[in-house]
Amino acid sequence: MRFTSVLQPRSMTALTFGLTLVRHGETQYNKDGLLQGQAIDAALSKIGLQQAEAAGRYLNNVKFSNVFVSDMLRAKQTAETIMKHNSSCSGLQMACDPLLKEISFGIAEGGRIQDVREMAKAAGQSFPGFTPPGGETQEQVKERVKEFLEKMLQQIGAEHWRERGEDERTSLSAPPETSPVEGKADDGVRGVPVHALVVTHGAYMCVAVRYFVEELQCSFPPGSDRAHMFSLSPNTGLCRFILTMRKEDNGFKLSGIRCVFIHRGDHVKQ
Repeated sequence: MRFTSVLQPRSMTALTFGLTLVRHGETQYNKDGLLQGQAIDAALSKIGLQQAEAAGRYLNNVKFSNVFVSDMLRAKQTAETIMKHNSSCSGLQMACDPLLKEISFGIAEGGRIQDVREMAKAAGQSFPGFTPPGGETQEQVKERVKEFLEKMLQQIGAEHWRERGEDERTSLSAPPETSPVEGKADDGVRGVPVHALVVTHGAYMCVAVRYFVEELQCSFPPGSDRAHMFSLSPNTGLCRFILTMRKEDNGFKLSGIRCVFIHRGDHVKQ
């Protein structure tokens, strides 16, 4: 499965849509510095629920057309809270997808993150990037990211392509590369009618963003560098991307991606 990040000739029609990634709110395991992975399906803590409420209030006037969520409890609780605050989500179905699960950390799940760092150091590796025994490799997680992205493209294309007339699709295909980022909740998606909310997990988001940058040639937002792009998003941190897809005989193909902002957490501080 391969995507191209090179824009096709402008004579072809295209559909541009927004993608907002959100990390789930805090759990007690997060607070205690413990790894959850896939085996521990913890609920949000009191603070995590407050963070989800803050994210919901922050995004309350942002229009979404699709919602995709990890099938783990902490992600579902976060998504449900965001959707509760958002009128555009009132008629939407939350699509739970195991492809969005957190990375499996194998025998390290339930243990201290610091212990895994020490395991990685002893093995001459760094964390993240180190795979504990029984866990998923970065390559395996990247394959899940790619599979989800392909699945999402086909669903969004099937649902929304026919809703846009050809002139409108063409006009939406090339939003300004340097559209102003004003620190507002709808940065990058004002006037973009198709917008997917994806609620997932911190380590999974790290792999996804790295894949977007290194293999899909996603542009950096102003003021960001690789270290910031590849860092761990805070609980309920937001990352927004603008994607362009084109219709081909065998389905829909990604033809461009850029990052509007990365790891935004201002709503939690308010």
